[in-house]
Amino acid sequence: MAGSISERLTVTLRERINSGVLAPGSMLIEPALAQEFNVSKTPVRESLRQLTSEGLLQILPKKGYLVRAISMNDVYEVLEMRLLLEPHVCSQVARMHSAQLIQSLQGLLDDQERLAVSDPIASMHAARLFHSELSHAARNSRILAALDTCFAQTARAHYVLPAMQPYMSQSEEIAEHRAILAALARADADGAAQAMRSHLASIRSAMLGPAQI
Repeated sequence: MAGSISERLTVTLRERINSGVLAPGSMLIEPALAQEFNVSKTPVRESLRQLTSEGLLQILPKKGYLVRAISMNDVYEVLEMRLLLEPHVCSQVARMHSAQLIQSLQGLLDDQERLAVSDPIASMHAARLFHSELSHAARNSRILAALDTCFAQTARAHYVLPAMQPYMSQSEEIAEHRAILAALARADADGAAQAMRSHLASIRSAMLGPAQI
């Protein structure tokens, strides 16, 4: 039972951190969390240790757990991983995509564009789902697990680095997603991989600057 409680706490706290609700520099204290969630300190401790192992928290002896800041090196490493994996995913999916997948991706892209001005955060969520659904379609559980972590960390950077949010609603971002979708729809494996590569290069330029490309 404690394990399932710990897992639920981990999911909740991870989402709070990745969404910026728990901002970098926030302190997490075991007794306070146990009281908030009405649980014992044991599952709280297990959850905090898990999040520490994921690099989201830092232990401060005799004080608690500190939400780690995102460094530019963190962003660089996440985007480097995505550049290695996502073009391959696109190439694989282009060879075996279904009409249902294309329709679903089109719906997410429409949501991203529709919400771009009125609700940039919801637009960002639609963009993340676009990438996530695409990676699920490759049917490789290990690549999917790695990319899911990358997507969460990229989203966190968008939340806690305010300068990044306008990028998600720019026409270039949406146009790049349309280019990826078009290549997938015509089963162009090389074109889909290149479209994703170009898109990720744009993200990296927006987050790190042209000098990092």
